[in-house]
Amino acid sequence: MDRKVLEYHNLLSIAVSAAERAAAFVRGAKRPSDPNTWHHKGPNDFVTEIDREAERLVTEHLLDHAPESSVCGEEFSPDATSEGLLWVVDPLDGTTNYLHGYPAYAVSIAAVQHGMPQVGVVVDIARDLTYTAVAGGGAWLGENRLQVSSTADPAVALVGTGFPFKAPTLLPRYLEQLSALMHETSGIRRAGSAALDLVDVALGRFDGFWELQLAPWDVAAGTLLVREAGGVVTNTDGSQDVIKHGSIVAGNPMMHEWLLNKLEVS
Repeated sequence: MDRKVLEYHNLLSIAVSAAERAAAFVRGAKRPSDPNTWHHKGPNDFVTEIDREAERLVTEHLLDHAPESSVCGEEFSPDATSEGLLWVVDPLDGTTNYLHGYPAYAVSIAAVQHGMPQVGVVVDIARDLTYTAVAGGGAWLGENRLQVSSTADPAVALVGTGFPFKAPTLLPRYLEQLSALMHETSGIRRAGSAALDLVDVALGRFDGFWELQLAPWDVAAGTLLVREAGGVVTNTDGSQDVIKHGSIVAGNPMMHEWLLNKLEVS
């Protein structure tokens, strides 16, 4: 094992232990069922003390084991950048789902260097499943390697999506896209956790996925999982630089190309 691969596997071990630590905390915490205790970050966008404590646990673990690194986290350090190793962290992706007891929420951690994810971990908290990827080393669930679907016909494709609820000005464009895709696919699904949506692409459950407005921590780990499972991830303009605020299109190679073309003309 060469030095770079060894370094990435060491980072993966750190990320897995941090993510599973946060997942265990969320799983064991008392869910705040009183909406009066939910804090609004924006319209339909909530944060709780559970999110903040989970991010604190993740950040503490990452910096203890990789003190030369920096952390970009949704709650405490959303604007952090680094020319070296940057951890991009969502301590609870799908907070609204979590608050309602809807079982689609996750911890997402990626190690990013030079703008590209090199290590990715997504823990499906409700199902207690840990998905991992290392650049050049594949995407995995335990000993099972992930592989995107081979679907090439949109008429039998299942496509995931997310609503632009944080950017209502994008809604007219999104609704045009949704209408076009609904008429040409076998179904559209919206579960409310982009990290798990990308996991579903990597698993081959979804043949494609698109969303118009996401943050780096929503997509960093999931992007690597899809790419290492044989899929393609870009923004709606076709750029592979997706670890930033903006759009994302993911899928197996055939469905990704089809999606890009449909989204462009819609």
